Amino acid sequence: MFDIKSFGGVIYGADYNPEQWPRDVWREDARLMNEAGVNLVSLGIFSWALLEPRPGEYDFGWLDEVMDLLHEHGVGVNLATATASPPPWLSLKYPDSKPVTADGVRLEVGGRQLYCPSHAAFREHVRALTRQIARRYAAHPALRMWHVNNEYGCHIDQCYCGLCAENFRAWLRGKYGTLDALNAAWGTAFWSQRYGDWAEIQPPRRAPTYPNPTQQLDWRRFSSDNILELYRLEVEVLREVTPEIPVTTNFLGFLPGLDYHKWAREEDVVSLDAYPDPSDAAPHLDAGMSYDLMRSLRGGQRWILMEQAPSAVNWRQHNAPKRPGLMRVLNHQALAHGASGLMYFQWRASRAGAEKYHSGMVQHVGPERSRVWREVRALGQELKSLSALTGASVRSRVAVMFDWDNWWALELDSKPSALKLMPLVRKWYAALRGLGQNVDFVHPEADLGAYDVVALPNGYLLTAGAAGNLRAFVQGGGTLLTGFFSGIVDEHEHVQLGGYPGLLRDVLGLWVEEWAPLQPGETTAVRLEGGEEVQATQWAEVIHPDGAQVLATFTEDYYAGGAAVTRHAFGAGQAYYLGSDLPQYTLAGLLEGALRGAGVPLCHVPEQLDLSVSTLDGAQVLHLLNVHPTRPLTLRLPEGGARLGGDDVSSQTVVLAPYAAELIRFRGEVDLVAVQVLDQEPVADKRQAGLPVPG
Repeated sequence: MFDIKSFGGVIYGADYNPEQWPRDVWREDARLMNEAGVNLVSLGIFSWALLEPRPGEYDFGWLDEVMDLLHEHGVGVNLATATASPPPWLSLKYPDSKPVTADGVRLEVGGRQLYCPSHAAFREHVRALTRQIARRYAAHPALRMWHVNNEYGCHIDQCYCGLCAENFRAWLRGKYGTLDALNAAWGTAFWSQRYGDWAEIQPPRRAPTYPNPTQQLDWRRFSSDNILELYRLEVEVLREVTPEIPVTTNFLGFLPGLDYHKWAREEDVVSLDAYPDPSDAAPHLDAGMSYDLMRSLRGGQRWILMEQAPSAVNWRQHNAPKRPGLMRVLNHQALAHGASGLMYFQWRASRAGAEKYHSGMVQHVGPERSRVWREVRALGQELKSLSALTGASVRSRVAVMFDWDNWWALELDSKPSALKLMPLVRKWYAALRGLGQNVDFVHPEADLGAYDVVALPNGYLLTAGAAGNLRAFVQGGGTLLTGFFSGIVDEHEHVQLGGYPGLLRDVLGLWVEEWAPLQPGETTAVRLEGGEEVQATQWAEVIHPDGAQVLATFTEDYYAGGAAVTRHAFGAGQAYYLGSDLPQYTLAGLLEGALRGAGVPLCHVPEQLDLSVSTLDGAQVLHLLNVHPTRPLTLRLPEGGARLGGDDVSSQTVVLAPYAAELIRFRGEVDLVAVQVLDQEPVADKRQAGLPVPG
């Protein structure tokens, strides 16, 4: 249903909030949009209170005027259903529609997303408003896409009120059928928790001590599904009235509260709001992770960057602006990682309200004197020459396995140690990107047939289906790398007995007797096969190889001499296990050895370079982005390259200025091995890491 070709090139635009401005500004906005190359705006996201000033009374006059004006100037509309922020009258009329925290506090009017997702009257008002908007604008020529609600789960991803408790019980009845099945799944024989009536079951509100872990896990699943019902409610109306108009809602990258694997199936195109911190040493890594997740959620379909900041945001303790050039290079990064649309929050920086210090395409100083305006206008013109990229695909031979069930389960309380998933995922992702790899993110039970290497930084919760999937992948010739504390529990948060890592013991060729979590700041020494000793953090294990080859050993404490890293031949493939949190360069060396053993081409990429490969009309495009503000990079490239839409590269040596982007097209596949960075600082390779390269 979603066809990027209908936009005539890369989507470019912003959230547009004309209701914040007098009418005489609107026509100037439309003129400036044309000047900047804007072809789509998101409209009406926070307009409920104006569109329905009183229950059941609608006022669309101003929105009609803006829709007509935008169409007159050739700007399409991603029209919102306006349900993201209920008007104050709704909270007054239905006080129990306001969400409740785990501590029993009912939140109050003054912000946004003030709603209980289970409240029946709220849902009815949402349905009614959506139908009114859909019917009124179904045939409007400016309408290009539906924007459902906004950033679901950004502020309220769980509501603990009595209405949600009722819905939770209904959800549990649907999942388990009987109380006996629920009691077995929740392990309620522990602490005298057995339930004899569905009415006895409550959300995991604040309790005297740890709530039941499976109750907490099911609550997270329910909360994601409960909000997804709200989305489906609106989508049903939109597809009934306008079946030909594509539907999206904007995701927030690695948002803890919503299972985007489920959500993405309900969209026609995935869209993302991404706000990497410009003050971070490597903001492109967090951005790239989110970009690759969005591309992966619908099997490689190109996606839309729905929101980003033109410069600074307003909601961090310290809000750094994007230095000149950073905005452009991060947008090039989004295109390289599969985006077909680049949009901002917002078009014009607000004069009032909580986000008045959030940057806009049009800043407070006005366009004539604004560095930000000059940059966004220049990018809009540049994008006209990059339309071909909307037809490119981004293919990966490497995948990182990631799912929300595991994230939720790992970070529940009452664990051997307080482990966090995202720092591990980021570390492994950075290492793979540093080896020149495109990276997909896959669900544990997804088809793995397209990949040579699968990385599982942590798989604490591993279902039988996921374990079988990994077993078949390795048996068929794939290479698996698994991090510590994996394969521990099933989908009910019950421990797999007989030795960790449970259902992967035969694949990994080992069993783990016990864990020895490290204290904050504590390290443990690990000796690699080459003799080098490194300091690992967070975790150690007592590992018993059962067919696996030992690649590294612990050298301290009671587990000294025991395996720390192993490799096991299983079927036609290889399975690695990492029993500790290794230093970044050691992890990179291990991953390099695994990639080489799997026959995956690679190159060494310094942190300041974002390198990606996309496929376009039988050729490949090498995207080279220097994300450093002051330091240039000199690269040696394979022969036969030509700048996208331009001449042949006259020399194999290319100098990338700070914040520069080069797109080099090659006939056939890029010889990734031939890409060399000539002036980088020394990078970790297999010799420095002391790890062998199989085969």
